[in-house]
Amino acid sequence: MPEQVESPPSTVEATYKAREVEGVLDRWFYRKIGFRLAQLFAAIRVAPTGVTLLGGICGVIAGHLYFYRDLPINVFGMGLHIFANTLDNADGQLARLLNKKSRMGRVEDSLADHLIFLSIYVHLALRCWGNGASLAVGLLALAAGLSHAWQGAAADYFRNAYLYFVKGRSRADWDCSRALRQDYEQASWRAQPWTKLLLRLYLNFTRQQEMLSPALRGLREATEREFSSGIPLALRASYGDIAGPMLRWWGLLMTNTRMLFLFLFLAIDRPALYFWMELTVFNLLLVFLLIRQERMSSAFLRHSAGSLKAA
Repeated sequence: MPEQVESPPSTVEATYKAREVEGVLDRWFYRKIGFRLAQLFAAIRVAPTGVTLLGGICGVIAGHLYFYRDLPINVFGMGLHIFANTLDNADGQLARLLNKKSRMGRVEDSLADHLIFLSIYVHLALRCWGNGASLAVGLLALAAGLSHAWQGAAADYFRNAYLYFVKGRSRADWDCSRALRQDYEQASWRAQPWTKLLLRLYLNFTRQQEMLSPALRGLREATEREFSSGIPLALRASYGDIAGPMLRWWGLLMTNTRMLFLFLFLAIDRPALYFWMELTVFNLLLVFLLIRQERMSSAFLRHSAGSLKAA
């Protein structure tokens, strides 16, 4: 029997990982525009990596424009930031259109996102310092940036967990540190320096995610041992019923919510409030969601020998 080739998606909905994990703003704005851009880039033969690079450059420039205490310049930066986020959607949609989805593409996309927000945090801190804040604003920005990194890592981890357990393993980009470590050790700094660097960064990122939720990591390992051919429908349904309602809360820790508050605080010329938002509201939400997720994962683990196998 000839090998079946996956046909490229023909509608914007076909480029979703799953509708449940897509935010409202993504479904109604970013995904729609990103899909049209992806079709354009496909027509002019621009690779997904090129779209990622262009989005990263636009986002880094936007971060620089937030340094100036001038609202029109800030608004121009906001427009560039929105365009960068649109390209962040378009590169993944383009990869699906061209059937060029890859781990390295996902890592490059994540690296671009981190560089964008690094530019934002550095320039906001410099803006505050230039307007009379003490050097301690640097520590405030650093703490907020680290909080941002943990929040984003957790939200990405649990969204992929949902795709893994509920939608099937092929729908998830959910790597484990054990497999990544093997790939990293096999790569050569001399022959594959860029791949080696990306794998090193991705390995650190994945370990960070696994540290946040050891029970969820244990649940994944248990299901891999018990169900090598695929996750049973009963388990998928049970996990979806419990984890599904949490997705909207995890979505609040993703980029769209963060951008809305950033734009608000820039508009009222109080950028330091953005740092405090990260350290207080977003961190409290992160702790709440981590506790709920760990309790859920632990409950599934306790029944792994009975309920899971029966499923």
